[in-house]
Amino acid sequence: MNAWRKVILSQWRNNLNKPQMLFTRSYAAPPKRFYKRTSVLFNDGKYEVTLDHRKLKTPSGKLFAIKSEPLAIAVATEFDHQKEYIERAKMHLSALCFTAIDNPYNQSKTDLVNYLINYVATDTVLFQYDNEKDLHELQCNEWDPIIKWFNERYETNLKKTMDISPPQISEEDKSKISKYLMSHEEDVLHGFVFAVDTLKSVILAFATIDQRLHVDKAVTLARLEEEYQSKFWGRVEWSHDLNQQESQARLAAAVLFVHLNRSEYFVKEKILI
Repeated sequence: MNAWRKVILSQWRNNLNKPQMLFTRSYAAPPKRFYKRTSVLFNDGKYEVTLDHRKLKTPSGKLFAIKSEPLAIAVATEFDHQKEYIERAKMHLSALCFTAIDNPYNQSKTDLVNYLINYVATDTVLFQYDNEKDLHELQCNEWDPIIKWFNERYETNLKKTMDISPPQISEEDKSKISKYLMSHEEDVLHGFVFAVDTLKSVILAFATIDQRLHVDKAVTLARLEEEYQSKFWGRVEWSHDLNQQESQARLAAAVLFVHLNRSEYFVKEKILI
């Protein structure tokens, strides 16, 4: 396990152990924890999670069975970290796995890729403004290097816009990004979508998944304008901090989900003593 994966795992685990904030959204009463222990078992070529002696099932009633042993262990860990109640809103890896298995909206691989391709034209980092000098300099210093990296990494020619009109994305660039995404399994694409939705940016999501950015830095860049404005208008501490922590938790889960769903991570690393 390399240092980058340890950082991501640490951020994900820290979210599991954080106390609930005083102010939270109102959700339906969470179910009580009904199990004492969790475990992972291998059956018919896939890994399942058990809660005591019950096999975990998805919201639609399907058996939870996945190819990746480390991912199954991570899901079991999420369930194991629940206290008196099962806080589903904090269990992002489990939610991603459930979505991939149930596919509640019946999305095909092509649907997921098209969703991500269409998102590029609304990418946060491609919308910059020069009517505020300090903000524009900040955007240039922080966002432009990531746009440059993305273009070099994926051989595209994405360009930022300086007004409210969306950037023009060529068909060639769409084709290159689409080809890269189509090279992944459908399960992995759910992780990409979750990351992009969290950051409101394809560019930042790809950079984080490609290990070009750490999770906390990617979230900071996605919130660049908001943080800049807060210097003048102030921060609502509990609200801003909660949103930032939630975004970091969601992104860390998305990155782990993508990497642990790739074939090289299907089996847990064995430590030799």
